[in-house]
Amino acid sequence: GFHPFAAHLHRRVREREKKREKWLKMVSLKLQKRLAGDILKCGRGKVWLDPNETNEISMANSRQNIRKLVKDGFIIRKPTKIHSRSRARRMKEAKRKGRHSGYGKRKGTREARLPTKVLWMRRMRVLRRLLRKYREAKKIDKHMYHEMYMKVKGNVFKNKRVLMESIHKTKAEKARDKTLSDQFEAKRAKNKASRERKLARREERFAQGPSAEPVEAAPVAAAPAKITTLPPRTTRGATMSSPKHGYGITLSPPDLEVDDYVCILNIMFVS
Repeated sequence: GFHPFAAHLHRRVREREKKREKWLKMVSLKLQKRLAGDILKCGRGKVWLDPNETNEISMANSRQNIRKLVKDGFIIRKPTKIHSRSRARRMKEAKRKGRHSGYGKRKGTREARLPTKVLWMRRMRVLRRLLRKYREAKKIDKHMYHEMYMKVKGNVFKNKRVLMESIHKTKAEKARDKTLSDQFEAKRAKNKASRERKLARREERFAQGPSAEPVEAAPVAAAPAKITTLPPRTTRGATMSSPKHGYGITLSPPDLEVDDYVCILNIMFVS
């Protein structure tokens, strides 16, 4: 009898022969695809050939025939496949707001993600740009520019606000010092002029000599006499004299008392 495995082999051989016959009957359209891609300005993978018009397409072996088939709609350029970036844009907007940047989303170290050298370079450029702008606008002179430049290099200012405050404070101090200096110089000039005027008047008086009228001296007030109060008692036959002042007074007993003597002496001293 017929072995079943032999029947299986016989069936496989017949299927293979049918596929070969079908492949031999197929028309090769490689030329038409190449010409169509050149005409449509695209690759051969983008060219679509109508499967119902295979025989007519296979007869087109020139660019002119291919253009006619394109015009008739038998050969078409496939549309571009869309790869949407809407999700990528949405994620980018969220990251720009600070989302999706926690510990679980970080791959590198802090220094690797944003080096401190980059931060230093950015800050130096910002501060030095501000100093150049102020110098060109004549807001600061070259001396203050150099002073602030070296302070910026020495890491004194951490941002633009601190640098601007320092500049304004320095300018205010210099203006105050200049005002005080001007006032001091004006006072010195005034005192110098006053001294020169005094010297000029003194030299003028010396030049006039002693012939000039003497200046009357101010009267000196006489010192008041010291009054000595004596007890109220009567004295009989008292005599008061002073050879130094050149007077002598003899009082008779029944005439005056001691208080009257004191009054007479005061009148004589004042006169």
